[in-house]
Amino acid sequence: MGEDIRLHEGELNIMELLWSNKVLAAKDIAKIIKEYIGWEKNTTYTVINRLIDKGAIKREEPGFFCRATISKKMVQQIETKALLDKVFNGSLSNFLVEYLRTQILKPTDIMELERIISESKRV
Repeated sequence: MGEDIRLHEGELNIMELLWSNKVLAAKDIAKIIKEYIGWEKNTTYTVINRLIDKGAIKREEPGFFCRATISKKMVQQIETKALLDKVFNGSLSNFLVEYLRTQILKPTDIMELERIISESKRV
């Protein structure tokens, strides 16, 4: 499950709440989103229902409780692949070369990258 689920920024705001809290009532999501983003209740409920339709969250009764059915890690993987496909023709190496050329890496970052590359060579 989840291979085709793409989420926009507003949907990700709601998912972040669910990933942090496991289960929340839709009314509580609406209150939090109103406070931090300014959406009205109807807007939040529309986005919640869209997430239910996509299969990203499930609705539990009684009380219209919401629970994520897709992990944050899975969404990160889906969105990363979509970005690579769209901007770098699916090439991880092209992305990494472009990104790393413009970054100042800390020694700990370099060590972590070297560790990951080393592990990949063993597989």
